[in-house]
Amino acid sequence: MRSLDRRAFLATGTAAASLLAAPAIGQTLPDTVQTRADLSSTTRRNTSSFRALNWQEYFSNLRNGAILVDIDSRALHMWEESGNYHLYPSSVPQSEELTRKGRTRVVQKVVGPTWRPTPNMRRRNPDWPAVVGPGPDNPLGTHALYLSWTYYRIHGTHDTRKIGRRSSSGCIGLYNEHIAQVFGMSQVGTQVLLI
Repeated sequence: MRSLDRRAFLATGTAAASLLAAPAIGQTLPDTVQTRADLSSTTRRNTSSFRALNWQEYFSNLRNGAILVDIDSRALHMWEESGNYHLYPSSVPQSEELTRKGRTRVVQKVVGPTWRPTPNMRRRNPDWPAVVGPGPDNPLGTHALYLSWTYYRIHGTHDTRKIGRRSSSGCIGLYNEHIAQVFGMSQVGTQVLLI
């Protein structure tokens, strides 16, 4: 029998994310656990990661669908207009100063996006190219949802090590397989909330 590694499991799409979410829904975990390294210290357990959420707590309706990005749990929650729910692991901004929270919406959808570093990125990294076209070197991956906030996107990534980490300069990253799914279910006008 072939063994299944974590990356292959996550890459299988929504079904895998749903399976990851299932145990956390009905399970109550303690707020603190003892660590082996130092039994006197405690570590907070992140019980919110990959937990199913109700859209009614965040949106008044599902017209055009809704996307919620939880920066702390590094998860993207999506509800289709029909009410179907999807949960995906994501990358999030590296620091608070790069993080923008609040309500926005999808204003453009692009397959094979072109990446242009922001002026701040270019100042921090003057050796970076001004433009990177579609392909394996493009940090936006295979698909991008442009938000009403300038320079902010929900996009794929070819660097799968970034998913589940604080690794972006402000955008929300997904595995290419997952952004293709979100891209297909979203539309211009899909409401987006980052918390």
